[in-house]
Amino acid sequence: MAGMTQDGPDATSCHCGLPAPYDDCCGRYHRGDAKAPTAERLMRSRYSAFRVGDEAYLLRTWHPSTRPPHIDFDETLRWERLEVLGTTGGGYLDTEGTVHFRAHYVVRNRPGHMEENSRFVLQEGAWLYVGPLTLLPRIGS
Repeated sequence: MAGMTQDGPDATSCHCGLPAPYDDCCGRYHRGDAKAPTAERLMRSRYSAFRVGDEAYLLRTWHPSTRPPHIDFDETLRWERLEVLGTTGGGYLDTEGTVHFRAHYVVRNRPGHMEENSRFVLQEGAWLYVGPLTLLPRIGS
């Protein structure tokens, strides 16, 4: 995997914050053993992919209309924690949805967070990230 691999969570929680080990939670999506069943689960798995530097998964789950050619991981940035603030649609019977989240990080020993309300669509049975509806970068706590 490209990018910076970061310390994993403890054995009872995934990087995404759900109470399951990484291998049983986001790891199965990253390996291709399963597809994220909802927009929120896709967003959580993408956060985990940024955390472990899984460029292939990030590109595979990015809508072709907005997908960059590659991911430039910032080696000085360490993702710390994810908060899901709200969702609309994005469930088992939906074809699109949004997930509002806040991702906390540390860069050059300074804490910060980025907040985004992301749009997702279901295409050929798989949820894909389209892009931000709103992006609110923040520096500091």
